[in-house]
Amino acid sequence: MRRRHFLIGGSGLFASALLPVLSTASENAKAKWKALLPAASYRILFEEDTEPPGSSPLNAEKRAGTYVCAACYQPLFDSSAKFESGTGWPSFYAHLPEAIATKTDYKQVWPRKEYHCTRCHGHQGHVFDDGPKPTGLRYCNNGVALRFVAKSEKLPELRA
Repeated sequence: MRRRHFLIGGSGLFASALLPVLSTASENAKAKWKALLPAASYRILFEEDTEPPGSSPLNAEKRAGTYVCAACYQPLFDSSAKFESGTGWPSFYAHLPEAIATKTDYKQVWPRKEYHCTRCHGHQGHVFDDGPKPTGLRYCNNGVALRFVAKSEKLPELRA
């Protein structure tokens, strides 16, 4: 019994000692992104803000191509999964494999599913279950969190 208490207590001390290091690393990464990105993109991606509906030129984008994260350039969505949702934000019914991760967001009165780029952890938007077939999902994305790369263009090098 004492050994288990010692191990549990010791791991708690270790984690609390490591917390400032992890926090600093996160702050260092945020500072790097803040220097690289336009203010609006940084605010959306790393402060989890939301752009006004109807404000993104990507709403009208109809060409074939790939939507990449505006921060690290990881490909997130293929244009074939884009649809007009009527919400005022670029919307997709499916994402590329292993491109996004979700978490529950409690900032509104009801919980929502928020999604982030798996590479830089930049906030992209929220996913809802009112999308079209075949998935029935609507990935509602902030336009300034994305960059569109037409099929005729080369995808940008990933940046860290």
